[in-house]
Amino acid sequence: MASPSCASTLPWTAAFSTSSSSASASSPRGLQTRRAPSLVIVAQGRVKKYRQVILMDDIEEVGGKKGDTMKVRAGFYRNFLLPKGKATLLTPDVLKEMQLEQERIDAEKQRVKEEAQQLARVFETIGAFKVPRKGGKGNQIFGSVTSQDLVDIIKSQLNRDVDKRLVEVPDIREVGEYVAEIKLHPDVTAKVRLTVYAK
Repeated sequence: MASPSCASTLPWTAAFSTSSSSASASSPRGLQTRRAPSLVIVAQGRVKKYRQVILMDDIEEVGGKKGDTMKVRAGFYRNFLLPKGKATLLTPDVLKEMQLEQERIDAEKQRVKEEAQQLARVFETIGAFKVPRKGGKGNQIFGSVTSQDLVDIIKSQLNRDVDKRLVEVPDIREVGEYVAEIKLHPDVTAKVRLTVYAK
């Protein structure tokens, strides 16, 4: 005859075994070992944004000079260039304005050059400027003829002001014919004849 303790334990073990097997039978196969797929998130770096600008001043940080157009970081433009008025966005309107301004500058440069060419023709066709000097021994003169002398003669005869820094006079220490040069424009140099005589 079985002991009471065995008899009381047996139904519990059997019940546990039955419920476990029935639960296993009702569950889909392999549900305990399958995992749901996990979502993987990959962080990306910040997109670097740039702005096309025109510089209103020389900027050492970007190696640009006034009037240059270049790409700069959006933050640099927003935080530094814009508040200090050192750059402006290159919009179609700004680009058109720049082109008009460049055309005006080019036209002015051409006008100045043409005026210089006309003045050079006047200097070269007017004949020699006479420069009197006190005579010395033989053909020598006292003193020399300077740039200022030529500037004064041009002012008195043609009523034209010429910067003496633009005038190059050869070394003149005796009477004779000479040619001086006046740099009227980077591309225009007038040759002026001088006649130095003793008085």
